[in-house]
Amino acid sequence: MSKLEELINKLCPNGVEFQPLKNKGLFKFYYGKGNRIPEDIGGIYDVYGANGIVSHINEYNCEDVTIIGHIGAVGMVNRCKGKCFVTYNGTIAEVVDKTKVNSQYLYYVLTTLDLPSYKKGSQPFLSVSDFDKISIPVPPLEVQYEIVRILDNFTLLSAELSAELSAELSARQKQYEYYENALLHNEYPMIKLEEVCNITSGGTPSKTKQEYWNNGTIKWLGSTVCKNKKFVDEVTGYITELGLQKSSAKLMKERTTLIAMVGATIGKVSFLNFEATTNQNVACLFPRDEEKLNPDYLYYACKNLYSKFIEFTNGKFAIASLSFIKELEIPIPSIEEQERIVNILDRFDKLCNDISEGLPAEIEARKKQYEFYRDKLLTFKELK
Repeated sequence: MSKLEELINKLCPNGVEFQPLKNKGLFKFYYGKGNRIPEDIGGIYDVYGANGIVSHINEYNCEDVTIIGHIGAVGMVNRCKGKCFVTYNGTIAEVVDKTKVNSQYLYYVLTTLDLPSYKKGSQPFLSVSDFDKISIPVPPLEVQYEIVRILDNFTLLSAELSAELSAELSARQKQYEYYENALLHNEYPMIKLEEVCNITSGGTPSKTKQEYWNNGTIKWLGSTVCKNKKFVDEVTGYITELGLQKSSAKLMKERTTLIAMVGATIGKVSFLNFEATTNQNVACLFPRDEEKLNPDYLYYACKNLYSKFIEFTNGKFAIASLSFIKELEIPIPSIEEQERIVNILDRFDKLCNDISEGLPAEIEARKKQYEFYRDKLLTFKELK
């Protein structure tokens, strides 16, 4: 039997009390200070917004607290064990009676709650009064201490392992980028995309016509699916056959390369692993002759054009036209060399990006393992 089990059997065998967070004798919830984020002056105190630390100043407004985002990153939970400054974007959760509740225990409990579900209206916002609806288990202090000890150790080990995995993933990605650049920058003939590809964009059926969308079965993709990852991993929506016929949307075949033409993803690419249509903000490219240009090679060559789009935007909002894309050049080696390059880069892509088999999946698995044990430790039978 573990030490925690012994403590529970000894101190609360019949269950634990659940206390409402509105209990002013135990907890205090209040908003952060000011109407703007203080400028970073390199001070000694961390400044927390909704998302975490945003700057450092020489003023503090709380100590030993948990911070919950209530604007923007609604429900994001952070912990400050010392003195800190919390902005208007954060709600401060403070333990009033530390003879009954451990501050770190409260933090761990708050991380288990589905706080965004308490938001109101169309604009995400978590008010202080929303916490009045929540009750949490408050076992004897010795039990809280033991839970905190276990979760602190688990968190430390998990963080160390995640750091190791992240470092390995970063190294693999750099290796991938090196080979991608090296393989695609040899002395091959440079050819304009319009000379070797059919290039088109899609369209959006009218949103006012329900018959174009309701019960649609044809995949329809927006530019956000372009993430510089091989294979599309999400579907923006579905349109009907009538929606396809009555709009400029076009059904693109499998192995078509997609390039985002606007917004935060401009210049990023993806590769169709199924038939789909796209909206007007996506350029669709397919080789004119697959015996001369491998569709998979085209994807990698277009991915390598990302810097051209960054130069084009020059840090400003911009929309790339099909004319701009048609003029871009890619290296065209022999078809045998293209296939060799694809085989090498596919292996790196699978290692770095495959969510089911790659390193990102291991990192995600560790996170889920931690959350499982945390939730298990913080689940109690309520004392009747």
